Amino acid sequence: MGKKEKDKRVHPYKVIEKHETAAWADIHKVKPVSNVAIPSEAAVRDAKDWVDANQK
Repeated sequence: MGKKEKDKRVHPYKVIEKHETAAWADIHKVKPVSNVAIPSEAAVRDAKDWVDANQK
């Protein structure tokens, strides 16, 4: 077994998401029946700006 194969087993994946910047990370309120998180307006605005800047 080569070094490269061993490294894949030890570190099978690499996390690339930053959940602290996700719109759902800054929860403004939660709907009572469905338990759906409603993000703050600032989080929604930041998410929209990110999407607009990163369109293909």
